[in-house]
Amino acid sequence: MSTETTPEEVEGAEEQQQKLTLEVKVEKIGACERHVTVTIAREDINRYFKTAFDELSPKAEIPGFRAGRAPRKIVESRFKDQMKNQVKGSLLMDSMSQVNEEQQFSAISEPDFDFDAIEVPDDGPLTFEFDLEVRPEFATPVWKGLSLEKPVRDYNDEDITRHLKNVLRRFSHVEPYEGAAELDDYLVCNLTFKKDGETLATASEQTICLKPTLSLEDAKLEDFDKLMVGVKEGDRKTATVKVSDGCERESLRGQEVEIEFEVLEVKRLVLPQMTRAFLDSIGGFQSEEELRTWVKGELVRQLRYYQQKRVREQIAGILTESASWELPPALVKRQFRRELNRSVMELKSSGFNEEVIRAHENEIKQNSARSTERALKEHFILEKIAEEEKIDAEPGDYDAEIALIAEQSDESPRRVRARLEKRGEMDSLRNQIIESKVIDLISANSIVTEVPFVPPVNQTEALEISVAVGDAVESQIPEAKPGDTGDPDFNKPKLN
Repeated sequence: MSTETTPEEVEGAEEQQQKLTLEVKVEKIGACERHVTVTIAREDINRYFKTAFDELSPKAEIPGFRAGRAPRKIVESRFKDQMKNQVKGSLLMDSMSQVNEEQQFSAISEPDFDFDAIEVPDDGPLTFEFDLEVRPEFATPVWKGLSLEKPVRDYNDEDITRHLKNVLRRFSHVEPYEGAAELDDYLVCNLTFKKDGETLATASEQTICLKPTLSLEDAKLEDFDKLMVGVKEGDRKTATVKVSDGCERESLRGQEVEIEFEVLEVKRLVLPQMTRAFLDSIGGFQSEEELRTWVKGELVRQLRYYQQKRVREQIAGILTESASWELPPALVKRQFRRELNRSVMELKSSGFNEEVIRAHENEIKQNSARSTERALKEHFILEKIAEEEKIDAEPGDYDAEIALIAEQSDESPRRVRARLEKRGEMDSLRNQIIESKVIDLISANSIVTEVPFVPPVNQTEALEISVAVGDAVESQIPEAKPGDTGDPDFNKPKLN
């Protein structure tokens, strides 16, 4: 069988490889928005039709003719509409690829145009328009030689004892308590959200740890402890909160809403006894001292997070001073979930428990637009530095981060990776890795002054509840309550 290429095949290949004659107009709508108008010359349209019919004619089946034997004009007439869609698809795909290459767009979204609304004309050129979101154009800020503060701490026995108590809470259980509620007790409540006497939403039998602040997905109640300390079963309390700008219902944003708490039960936390059997069950520890060594390691790991967070805040503050460009609201809204995922994964890999993560998650939701816009500006700047310095995420980086998340959530790394891939969150993990590397690079090229670090005390109880819809939207973290095992195959979740 001959493998030689025929002249017709060579001509067809050359036509397909030939660049289109395009007229491209780019209108800058904003820092991150472009409106693009593309005009394709008639000669190119005719060439694509010729190629399409050259491929179709030898196999076209038309009544009255043997397959591939019908006259060309009859084939073109019979299959004109079918070929129009095929040619349109090829023209749009090739022209978009060429525009992207020649214009060097740093696109951050897919082009926004309606394929079905575009028509291939019988005569004259084909013109179509689309909107595109791109990375903003800016000069890289000076990032070497910055003056930064780095929080440091040498953890002592008192620090370890305090954190050990928090660790043991993961393995505790709650028991009914007959007396008046005190700080850190648990209240089982029915919640009702009202606006001008009208019930907006409800949440039933919510278990709430009594802390100074109660955080909802779209509101925050300060002085929650002053309101609820001393309550007993059957008591009712009301409070007013201001709904955040992150509320799903726009009509409620900035409005005051009344929350009614119906106390169904008061419970008290009972910490586990530090027996040999208990120590072995949570991680094979041979002694309390060995557990304390592990706890100190977790504190050091969390300190690394606070160091990066503090350094990042300083760097972002300096580098974004000149970032006066406005971001499109649609882009900020769309990127909110990705920023939330990145923040949650960062906390997970740093060893924080569900209480801290959920409080942080609600904080971002309450200030979704502002926090996302700030994070996006930081990301664009750090990403540009990463490109200039050829910094990227390596396979080993993914493995290390996934292993840390798996350790914190008591899952296998394989299961964590599968979940991240299924949710499409590997890009968020990549951003986290690259940004962390850039922060380290900037720190290494800065003048760093060490300052004492004071560990924050969690004063917030966060619930997966929205004023707008009541019982919650899907969280980024698994639900965990006092006494939960976390794994049906074990009596206690393991620490390592």
